[in-house]
Amino acid sequence: MQLTSLVRAAVATAILIASHASHGQSALKLPDLGTSALQVLPLEKEQAIGDVMMMQIRSQSPLVQDPVLDEYLTSLGNKLVANANDVRFPFSFFWINNQAINAFAFYGGHVGVHTGLIAQADNESQLASVLGHEIAHVTQRHLARRIQQAKDNNALTLAGMIAGILTTVVAPDAGMAILAANSTQAQLSQLTHSRKAEQEADRFGMQTLYEAGFDPSQASEFLSKLSAQVRYQTKPPTFLLTHPLPDSRVSDVRLRAQQFAPRYVPTSLKFDLAKSRVLARYQYKSEDAQAYFENQLRLKATEMSKQALEYGLALALLDQNKLELAQDLLDKLLKHDENNLFYLDAYTDLLIAQKKPEQATKLLQLKYEFRPNNQVLTLNLANAAIEAKQFDTAEKVLKLFLLDKPQSTLAKDLLSKVYKEQDHKAAYHEMYASLLAQYGAYIKAADEIQRALNHINEQETVKEARLKALLSQYRQMQKELAKL
Repeated sequence: MQLTSLVRAAVATAILIASHASHGQSALKLPDLGTSALQVLPLEKEQAIGDVMMMQIRSQSPLVQDPVLDEYLTSLGNKLVANANDVRFPFSFFWINNQAINAFAFYGGHVGVHTGLIAQADNESQLASVLGHEIAHVTQRHLARRIQQAKDNNALTLAGMIAGILTTVVAPDAGMAILAANSTQAQLSQLTHSRKAEQEADRFGMQTLYEAGFDPSQASEFLSKLSAQVRYQTKPPTFLLTHPLPDSRVSDVRLRAQQFAPRYVPTSLKFDLAKSRVLARYQYKSEDAQAYFENQLRLKATEMSKQALEYGLALALLDQNKLELAQDLLDKLLKHDENNLFYLDAYTDLLIAQKKPEQATKLLQLKYEFRPNNQVLTLNLANAAIEAKQFDTAEKVLKLFLLDKPQSTLAKDLLSKVYKEQDHKAAYHEMYASLLAQYGAYIKAADEIQRALNHINEQETVKEARLKALLSQYRQMQKELAKL
């Protein structure tokens, strides 16, 4: 599914909000966290900080808004979380469009993964080993411990430290440059995982990896791969800027993996398909991707399955508008696996490109009946229905989906388009305001609610009261941020 880029509203300033409730629930309040004298970080405040940092990331980072990749990453991440110890709250997983090998975790169970990580991983166990490691950083509250330690450094304010962590984990090169120019070594130590924290994350992450059914030996294989890059590059991989990798750590991880019984893990088609999608859409230009997949299919010397290579080639062809060649491949893939979400997503793009949105809508409605509210089917169905001008269908499935996933920016973006096409001006401005709020653009969100109020009639007293409450909420949010 390919959608237009969402609004990228900048968050007004640095970040600390007490509770980031879902839209329309309750106003946000600034937590009384002080500066560097915080003794304990309660879980609810950790979640609140994490949610606002996530809002900041939405507004400033190249997030991958891709339902198929989101579905895969969330499924893999949750499989690991279900087998982890000390899980205190739900986790969320998201992609950053960045070719560097990196992943990071921060307050409240948010785990970000660079597209470059899966592009360089050889198998699903390697990818899972990194996710398990990041999950352990959260469950063992390594970042939360830093806030507790910050009380010993009066020069490092809590707000400044969190902003620095946000900069460093999302763009480590920039973060480290800032620290080198302006900060003390004490501040640098706050922004880099200590060796003790890394050892702890390795230990808990390895156990989670094994319990979830993956091959623990692949954790050391992937670290060895990173270590090799250090030897041959003057600039280390991004992951190593925030995750120290002394030689002893690779050995420790290898020895720890040997404590588990050997395990054969079959090749994961979903991993291969996700990797092909990343290579085709985020790692290479479409022409280069076509050449890569054609070469791999000709050599037949890759660990990736033939289906995944053909799927990647189909995407590369589709993105170049070589529709007949793409259709030949997708028809063959769907014939052997008609319910595969990767293939259905690509086939929807194909039919829309062929000016056949009605056919795509019909196909997806049949699949949707068996898997209602699946995000890949729902968002593709809504997108196809909008293209086919079947706005009632799109509105129905999107409203149902948002009841289950109230923070879905893609669903809100699509539903705002539906309301605009239907000329439901009040509903459009309200939904667009909700979308803006998720990017921290509270002033603009308040402006949209004011426009919504201008398009309701005198009889809609309940709607008027609700919109006025939202208007007050967004204005209060902005005031809380202004206090910082």
